[in-house]
Amino acid sequence: MARLFGTDGVRGLANGALKPELALALSASAARVLAAHDRTHRPIAVVGRDPRLSGEMLEGAVVAGLASAGADVLRVGVLPTPAVAYLVGILNADLGVMISASHNPMPDNGIKFFAAGGHKLPDGIEDEIEAGLEADVNRPTGSGIGRVTDVADAVDRYLDHLLSATPHPLAGIRVVVDCANGASASAAPEVYRRAGAEVIAIHADPDGVNINDDCGSNHPDQLRAAVLEHKADLGIAHDGDADRCVAVDADGELVDGDQIMAVLALAMAEAGELKDDTLVATVMSNLGLHLAMRAHGVNVLTTAVGDRYVLEELRTGGYALGGEQSGHVVLPAYATTGDGLLTALRLMSRMASTGKSIAELAGVMQRLPQVLVNVRVADKAAVAISSAVRDAVDAVEAELGEEGRVLLRPSGTEQLVRVMVEAPAQDTAQAAADRLAGVVSAVS
Repeated sequence: MARLFGTDGVRGLANGALKPELALALSASAARVLAAHDRTHRPIAVVGRDPRLSGEMLEGAVVAGLASAGADVLRVGVLPTPAVAYLVGILNADLGVMISASHNPMPDNGIKFFAAGGHKLPDGIEDEIEAGLEADVNRPTGSGIGRVTDVADAVDRYLDHLLSATPHPLAGIRVVVDCANGASASAAPEVYRRAGAEVIAIHADPDGVNINDDCGSNHPDQLRAAVLEHKADLGIAHDGDADRCVAVDADGELVDGDQIMAVLALAMAEAGELKDDTLVATVMSNLGLHLAMRAHGVNVLTTAVGDRYVLEELRTGGYALGGEQSGHVVLPAYATTGDGLLTALRLMSRMASTGKSIAELAGVMQRLPQVLVNVRVADKAAVAISSAVRDAVDAVEAELGEEGRVLLRPSGTEQLVRVMVEAPAQDTAQAAADRLAGVVSAVS
């Protein structure tokens, strides 16, 4: 049987693969597992969600599961994922549950768990939760059943925290924010205004169905148009649960997660905040990020794709900044997971303190053309050990030298190999990727 937990919790089609019954069982098992690890007190759980329609249904199931296992529930309503992680810490909770499928389309949903302190659960704890789904247990009765309380000031606590982490007021900055009709629809415009910016909000009217619908960080075209229309200094786009942030400059040009990390890394290095002058990124970050950081004396550590692996490296090394090209950026001094609002505030603060446009700041890094070709294969393992593939990769790497990069990455769920090539010119990258894809597909 396949593992239920993925790299970011449990996701699936709401009321399809992800039924209320599963949500209830997962939450009850999580409460039991956490209680077994610490029997000194009754477990406390924070529960939040994004505004998609199925979240109402799944929230009821999650709360019921937790309370049925004897956990007291602090319900915080519609909030960004990083807000739930933060509240787990400051409310001294043992567990956090975020109901969201992040950037996925509306029909999907997901359940993400946080441990005490707002950190992601270790694999071993997830395995215990999964193993406990079918357990025959004695449920508490009477006063042993958990209580449910709504936290009325949850949003304000989170926004106050964000403002305390913003080093410079944003006066003079006009920003368009695309809230993806998601969890940041109220919080993002409000905190940017409180920080001093002039804010134009778009896609900030969630109705349960329109989350991520042709808007947000995966669809920046309408944000570009709004920035140009309103003559804004920049645009900020979040995804459905607001753990991501990408931007566009005053001319509508995209500023992706790699460029944002470059801006923040240099700002933190200048302030003496970048531990060991090191940035943590995934193998999918553009070579341009590596070249720019090398030129400024910043080391880049790479991890496998997925914020889980970035977080592990950050915690292991005690590093101060990491993230992904997608705009999932982590600042461990202020957050235990990616926080799109925090990222945007720090980015705009850098603009305000330097008097530079986002285009000037992001110009420290030049994105190299990046081509990704997905190749369906009969056997991923055969590709991994193929001498023909290895020779072809070596040949392309020799041709590109330090101005290019090759990455072959097998899919974790399909018989698929992803061929990625970066080069100084688009046609060079495309030709090399097509050539390698041909060699990969020929492996039987």
